[in-house]
Amino acid sequence: MAARVLMAPRRLKPFNRLQVILQHLKTCKHTDSAADVLLQKQGGAGIITLNRPKVLNALSFKMIQQIYPQIKAWEQDPETFLIIIKGTGEKAFCAGGDVRAIADAGKAGDTMTRDYFREEYRLDNAIGTCKKPYVALIDGITMGGGVGLSVHGHFRVATEKTVFAMPETAIGLFPDVGGGYFLPRLSGKIGHLLALTGFRLKGRDVLKAGIATHFVESGKTKIDQEKEFVLDEHMERINSIFSANSMEEIVQKLKQDGSPFATKQLEAINKMSPTSLKLTLRQLREGATMSLQDVFTMEYRLSQACMRGHDFYEGVRAVLIDKDQSPRWKPAALEEVSDEFVDNCFKPLGNNDLKL
Repeated sequence: MAARVLMAPRRLKPFNRLQVILQHLKTCKHTDSAADVLLQKQGGAGIITLNRPKVLNALSFKMIQQIYPQIKAWEQDPETFLIIIKGTGEKAFCAGGDVRAIADAGKAGDTMTRDYFREEYRLDNAIGTCKKPYVALIDGITMGGGVGLSVHGHFRVATEKTVFAMPETAIGLFPDVGGGYFLPRLSGKIGHLLALTGFRLKGRDVLKAGIATHFVESGKTKIDQEKEFVLDEHMERINSIFSANSMEEIVQKLKQDGSPFATKQLEAINKMSPTSLKLTLRQLREGATMSLQDVFTMEYRLSQACMRGHDFYEGVRAVLIDKDQSPRWKPAALEEVSDEFVDNCFKPLGNNDLKL
């Protein structure tokens, strides 16, 4: 048996592995099944297909509960050499978690506000610690919860259709799903820009930012092959501004800079929840030196603080329900979010802390 396990990886040579991945990239456009997630075995590959194209493959609680045990089973299975995750439809890999359902649960006093985040982070940690090669085909919109399903795995394959963002501060949350781990580890202060402004990266830029590990054309085109990284010309500015010690100082530096780029980022930040911005800046600072597991523990505490607060429900209302895009944040200004309040959001939850 031991010899068989040792020999197994040779069956799927690197070239063959690439062929398997490319084949799946071509076949993730449509599926006839009604199930929200498809879990299949094809040869030596375990295939996870997110199958809610009408809602951009948003990650429901039920999907999390199905995917987690399957990854654990494939990880132990000597006949499985590779795990691939992809999305159905033309538009998205996964546009995020099912935040509307979470907001409804919070208003109703339902335990899902605890359960969803706990199980989602357990799943993301399982991906981050998976012993089998884990390949995410991030073709199309990849945001929030979709980032958690991909960024911690061994391989993230972007295409010209990939749109990557962490837009959580716009709905009174913070860039969770391990954002506190991977964002501060990106080059310079790119992670701070992405986390605080919701800046979108597209196509090859997702690879150049260090988020994707590979880039493959979904068709036969060669779009933007020679184009330089979208943030290259701004890197000095980004690194200087986002190195500031506080959100207030970041805002001040953006105002002082006055360039079109800085002005655009300032406009984005001014729309975000002041509470979320302060939580996020501290999350990135703390997460920069933490293990992935400690980051998930920290983020679970923050998620529960957001569930107890006002801004998450208001953000979901403004962006997803009424769609008036005019959230009324409380507090409404950065200066009104005290250090003491922020400290409280990071405090341990005792027996309710996340256990991985």
